Amino acid sequence: MALKVGARAPTFGGRTVTGQPIALSDFAGKAVVVYFFRRVFTPNCAIETKGFRDNYAELRAYGVDVIGVSADAPETHCRFAELHGISFPLVADELRMISRAYDVLWPLGIIGRYTFVLDDTHVVAAVMHHEFQASRHLDEVMRFVRDRKPPSSRA
Repeated sequence: MALKVGARAPTFGGRTVTGQPIALSDFAGKAVVVYFFRRVFTPNCAIETKGFRDNYAELRAYGVDVIGVSADAPETHCRFAELHGISFPLVADELRMISRAYDVLWPLGIIGRYTFVLDDTHVVAAVMHHEFQASRHLDEVMRFVRDRKPPSSRA
């Protein structure tokens, strides 16, 4: 079963669509949404990712960064990010090491649709899991973030 609220989020490293190295530790002292999805260019995963894209500025105003993780190859992530104007990091987890650490793998190595909201100490503050209702992740993340604190622009 996936990480639970209150668990320390496993650290991870990888490469973004631009080939830059990325690690959870790069976001020290910042809240982060880490969401896992099966495949770019599939309808539900595209809806979910574009939803985070469309709300990224608001999430940032609340002091929250976003990282998307799937098993797609970096080149596939790159094409998807360019096509849809994704400005937050997408991380290729081809070996499923990050997915394993967050315990979101189904049998046969399929990544489940999970979203984790990590607080600024990278403890899991919320978990969303809806396999077939991709937009619910974003709705629940936005509600959770808005309820926790005012955006920095209004603080």
